[in-house]
Amino acid sequence: MSKYDPLWNWIQNSGMDAFRLTFAEIGAITGFAIDHSFLACKKEMAAFGYRVGKISMQEQTVAFEKLR
Repeated sequence: MSKYDPLWNWIQNSGMDAFRLTFAEIGAITGFAIDHSFLACKKEMAAFGYRVGKISMQEQTVAFEKLR
C-alpha cells in the first residue's frame, strides 16, 4: 500500500481521460503536501489505469492521462 493510494483511487474513480491537478488539490485528496516521494511512486498509477504526465514545478500542477 502506497501513501498515494487515496490519490490513485480518486483519479481512477474520476473516469476522466486527461486532466491536471494542482499540488494543493493533490494535498487535499491525500491529506498531506506532495513531496519528492511522488516521483518514485508515480509508476504505481499504471495499476489504476492512468499515467503521470508532465509535472510543472512553476505552475505547481501534475498532468494525468488515462491509459488506452
